[in-house]
Amino acid sequence: MCGATIQLLRSPCERATISVVPRRCVMLAVMLVLGASVAARADVYTWTDGEGVVHFTNIKPSGGGGKWKKVQWAGPDFGSKASAKRGSCERCDKVPATDTSPERFHRYDQYILEASQLYRIPVPLIRAVIKVESDYDTHVVSSMDCKGLMQVHPAVEVDMGAQGDIFDPRTNIMTGTRLLRWLANRVDGDLVLTIAGYHAGLGSLAKFGYTVPPYAYTRQYLKMVLERYYQYKTEEQRALAAGR
Repeated sequence: MCGATIQLLRSPCERATISVVPRRCVMLAVMLVLGASVAARADVYTWTDGEGVVHFTNIKPSGGGGKWKKVQWAGPDFGSKASAKRGSCERCDKVPATDTSPERFHRYDQYILEASQLYRIPVPLIRAVIKVESDYDTHVVSSMDCKGLMQVHPAVEVDMGAQGDIFDPRTNIMTGTRLLRWLANRVDGDLVLTIAGYHAGLGSLAKFGYTVPPYAYTRQYLKMVLERYYQYKTEEQRALAAGR
């Protein structure tokens, strides 16, 4: 098993308008099998050890030990983003993704890297959120009026102090990544809760004791983002290895 480790930390570059409660730093140990199929990554298990390290694995722990807890599972609620909308058109995008150009997947790399460096959020996580939220189409508008690459809600625009047109790729990516940082600060850098909070909101996390909310759409979203995160993280590692 090959291990990948990321660390979500407080950024010293955050604007003073965001109230950040100092928290201890938490290392997130993300364990995955390189080359595993999508189906094999359907379930994710988590455990926090005595050192405060939060471990995640997509391999079912042997022995049935009580320290591991499954945070998501496969089932009829999971699938593609399109399948989530079938029979529920109140969730259909007002302006759906139509950009099919392969170039779109790397068109905004400079802004993603800039946001990653400023807010210290891993590039693969930002890319995963963009892929699931908009499929890299800047014009998408959801049924809830979330806009652009990272599907920024109008209230988030205000709360995160967005400057300029939210459909602008750089503005959108900086705003969405800042929200990821804001959420990460409030859940001790927990990767799974940061992703779940991006979809369901911090209030939903608090309502359920800072665990993944029992919402089918949120759990589906979490699964899709984690799968893309694993994919992009693996690609990043291979690119780094090839460049050595």
